[in-house]
Amino acid sequence: MFTLEHSKAAYRVDFAVLGGASIGLGVLLLCVSPRARLLETVACATLGLASWTFMEYGVHRFVLHGVRPFSTWHAQHHRRPAARIYSPTFVSVASIAALIYLPTWIVLGTWPACALTFGVTLGDFAYSVTHHAVHHWAARGRWLGRRKRWHALHHAQPLDVAGGPGYYGVTSMFWDHVLRTALAPSAQGTPRAGRPARTVDI
Repeated sequence: MFTLEHSKAAYRVDFAVLGGASIGLGVLLLCVSPRARLLETVACATLGLASWTFMEYGVHRFVLHGVRPFSTWHAQHHRRPAARIYSPTFVSVASIAALIYLPTWIVLGTWPACALTFGVTLGDFAYSVTHHAVHHWAARGRWLGRRKRWHALHHAQPLDVAGGPGYYGVTSMFWDHVLRTALAPSAQGTPRAGRPARTVDI
């Protein structure tokens, strides 16, 4: 739970914590939040989920590939992509609580904070499942096949290539296209999406 490389049990707990938090916040918003503020709640949850795509891109590009010691730790994932190398669960939970929930609660109050946090947490959970899938599952659909190929292109680039390896989005290609980090793949050595990496049981 507190190390970079997780045991099988800790790896499963991470999914359970994020998934449980997403379900819990969703149920809380559906059952307890004021009906008069439904539109505001939906808007905040949607904003949180949409914001996650940029957070995912930004953290991957500028922190995991740009700031030590995070870039050094992330390099281990590039060297051993099938290993259970992941930020500790408490880091994700504490970051969302401190950087999303708390400032929103101070400025807008409890229910907007819960809704925004729900959107971000759901996005983080979707990212975790997608990242696991691109490394360990066979591509049984067009969407996952594209995600696997995109992430394989990211891993195929040297870490010290000029401008970074590119292809930073995991759940979405949007910000790579907007911020011009969708590099042209080389004619040779383009990774295939069809075969999964060596599987690590979850």
